[in-house]
Amino acid sequence: MDEFTTVLGAVVPVFGLAGVGLLIRKLNWLTEEADQSLLRVNINLLLPCLILDSAIGNPALAQWRNLLLAPAVGFGSVALGIALALAARALHGLTDRRATRTFAVSVGIYNYGYVPLPLTLLLFDRQTAGVLFLLMIGVETALWTIGVIVLSGEGIGRDWRRILNAPLLAIALALALNTLGLRPHVPPVVRTGVHWLGQCAIPMALILIGAIVADHLREFHSASGWRVIGAAVLLRIGILPVLFLLLAKYLPASIELKRVIVLEAAMPAAVFPIVMARHYQGDPATAMRVVIGTSVVGLLTIPLWIRFGMKFVGL
Repeated sequence: MDEFTTVLGAVVPVFGLAGVGLLIRKLNWLTEEADQSLLRVNINLLLPCLILDSAIGNPALAQWRNLLLAPAVGFGSVALGIALALAARALHGLTDRRATRTFAVSVGIYNYGYVPLPLTLLLFDRQTAGVLFLLMIGVETALWTIGVIVLSGEGIGRDWRRILNAPLLAIALALALNTLGLRPHVPPVVRTGVHWLGQCAIPMALILIGAIVADHLREFHSASGWRVIGAAVLLRIGILPVLFLLLAKYLPASIELKRVIVLEAAMPAAVFPIVMARHYQGDPATAMRVVIGTSVVGLLTIPLWIRFGMKFVGL
């Protein structure tokens, strides 16, 4: 099995599970009323367990270079993406300020967790997964600061508290256990339970993503939307990956962080800006076009970018 087939084999199940979520929503097996409960379970229990399972005893998290650089890369990459999208008004042709701001945030915030995480575990190792969690801290910080400010046109208000969430606390707990050398004192029954719960996080999240996409498919129309989709694909799938890969090649980072940057370079837009657009009076239809457009093209380009990126960076 060659390298491309390996990458493709890791990508297809990710989108396949999202497709399952879309199907069972259409069949009404997973109702919209259940979403919030399942999201809370996933974010507050399953994902923290996955983080603890991957991070406790992880030698990559003992390197100060990773502890400092990974969050900085996460924050800076989102800021760069939003800035580039804001400067690209001539490409998308949007005139409404709400739609323009939504486009910028949707393009700037890439799928930083639920798609690259299973790819990290399939293609690399738990050390790399631990560094991915550190990068997620920076992305989350950028999302709830720069993202909210741009999307709403106002300050972040009380939403800064969202940065202090259960996954971040799980990372802090894992770092404390590693630093104090307490991992051997964690009872095996606890480690087993955490491992089992953590294994549920990715499948549930991908199924929920598919269900959320199914809810918004009706917004994916309008002839003018094709220009928005084209601009989003050019920026998110074409230009930004090149900048990511240059960063991975020349940044004095660990091999684990370089792997993470290569994976993130290939990612389409994240789904969450659709929800943010509704909450902050943005334009959900624009967010939907960006997400669907980049995700569909991403089915073809993710394996190509990952394969090229690993060769270009020398991994």
